[in-house]
Parts: sequence; structure tokens; C-alpha cells
Amino acid sequence: MLIKRTLSFVAAAAVSVSAYAWQPSGKVECLAPADPGGGWDFTCRSVGNVMQQLEIVSGSVQTVNMAGAGGGVAFAHTVSKRADDDQLLVAASTATTTRLAQRQFPGMNADMVTWVGALGADYGIIAVGKNSKYQNLNELMDAVKANPKSVKFAGGSARGGWDHLKVLIAAKAAGAENLPRIPYLSYNNGGEAMTQVVGGQVDAFTGDISEATGFMESGDLRVIAVLADERLPGKFSDLPTAKEQGIDAVGPNWRGFYMPKDAGEEAKKYWVDAVEKLYASEEWRTIMVSNGLIPFHPPANEFETFVRDQVQDIENLSREIGLLK
Repeated sequence: MLIKRTLSFVAAAAVSVSAYAWQPSGKVECLAPADPGGGWDFTCRSVGNVMQQLEIVSGSVQTVNMAGAGGGVAFAHTVSKRADDDQLLVAASTATTTRLAQRQFPGMNADMVTWVGALGADYGIIAVGKNSKYQNLNELMDAVKANPKSVKFAGGSARGGWDHLKVLIAAKAAGAENLPRIPYLSYNNGGEAMTQVVGGQVDAFTGDISEATGFMESGDLRVIAVLADERLPGKFSDLPTAKEQGIDAVGPNWRGFYMPKDAGEEAKKYWVDAVEKLYASEEWRTIMVSNGLIPFHPPANEFETFVRDQVQDIENLSREIGLLK
């Protein structure tokens, strides 16, 4: 099933990328399918920095933000306008496979791009503003069960996307009914959604731990549940899980990349191995720890299969909770 597959991982081996005949020249572009401030933006900017530190690229890695349609604008741009671009990487995650599973990218599917690799997983959270009347997940879900329309959630994915699904997974596990009636407000990125919650316009935020770090550290956002099997390590260890509150809800979100389908085979090999090298580096492990990422890195020859399987699993889940016919 989805969760079990997502939680499995294989340690990466360091791979030299200097031996390849093809290497990127000049500027490499990393496309973040959202505005600045969300998880895809974090993926591009942090990976770009480490690639430059490790000299995986000789030039710069430029993050280009392209918001719209829950990642659909960037996916369509890659497929239709950049189909053979050797120097384009696009940030992806479980949110991407969710939209593909729900056929939200009209006329497109997972086989239209090349899936490069994953660099860790980001656990889902449910959080409220510092002055919220809800002290824990049970109080929030009791309000949802009493009146599904009484609690408004905000997230950085489109309606029906992965952030929305995490709310429904938690609500279903808590025993709530009429799941489609729960209000969910979609924003272009997690940062914008959190601003609405901090400002009191929305009751709760649904997103990932890496998105919320800044708002948590400032004290403006209070995480009432991490959607993980057990508490996260390090500075996040004081955050309660949904499970320990009696709500069996888990929602991990892998982070990685795809690239154009018709890029050269040498370029594809180069970027797959570049991701392997980056994942094995101490520089990347430091970023993972500081941003709450957990190890998740399927072997290169298994990642495309993993993506296809996850698309199918999310399609099944979406049908079960009424988001897909």
C-alpha cells in the first residue's frame, strides 16, 4: 500500500559524476511548480545550493517559479515546450503523483516525463495559529465531527491535492463523516496558506514539516499533529503525532525530481547519478535534519516503478473518500 511503500528506503551510494561524457554547461534550471515559499521551492533552492557546493554543476542552478493548477502548468510546460531539454529539472513530490492520479493534468500522465529520483520524505502536519482555541488534534477533529463545515483548512495544493487528502485521511481516521463537506482553501504555496492561518482567517494549516519551520520558530504557528508513525528526531521531537492522540493517520510526502522525457540518455544518466551523489553527501544530510526530512531514496532503477505504483494507490484512495469517480 501507499504508506508502506513510501516509508521504505534504501541508503544511497556515492557516485562520481565527473566520469560522464555529457555534463551540464552554463546555467541549469530547476523549475518549482509554485510560488516562492513552499515545498517545491524549498526542493529547488536547497538542492541547487548543494549541487553547486559539491561542484556537481560547473555553473549556477537557477530556481524558476511557475505556479498554477497544482503543478499542472509546469508539467504541461515540460511536456510541450521543453521535451528535450537536458538541463531542466522539475521539483516533484507526492503532491505531483496525487494530481496525476486524479487526472488533474488533462491529457497527461506519469509516463510523459522521466522520473529522476527522490531525496527524502517530508511528513505531513496539521497546525493552528498560536492563539487558536484548538489545543490538540482531538479538539479540532471533535469540532469537525460535530459540524464538518465549522473548521476551515488551508494548504498549498489544489483542492483534491495531497495537502487536502491529508486532512481527509485524518478526519476519516478520527471518525468524521461527510468528508467532502469539510472546507479546504487552496493557495499557490504553503507559505501563503500559513499566513492565512496565522492571521486568523483560516482555522488550520495542512502541509509538510519543512514548509512550516520558519513559522514554527517564530512562534506564530503551533503544530498539533505530525502525520507520522512516530515522533520526528531532533528539534521536532516535541511535536505530537496523530497516532499518539488516538488518530491513526500517516501522511509522508517524498521530495524529488522529474525531467523531460526526450532529453538525451547521457543527460538522464548524469542527473540520476547526480541525485545519488547529492543524497549521499553530508551537506544534504545536514539539510534533511534541519528541515525534518526523513531518509527516502528508492534505487534509481526502481523509482519510476515506485511513482507508477503510488499513482495507482492514490487513485484508489481518492475513489474511497469520494474525490474521484
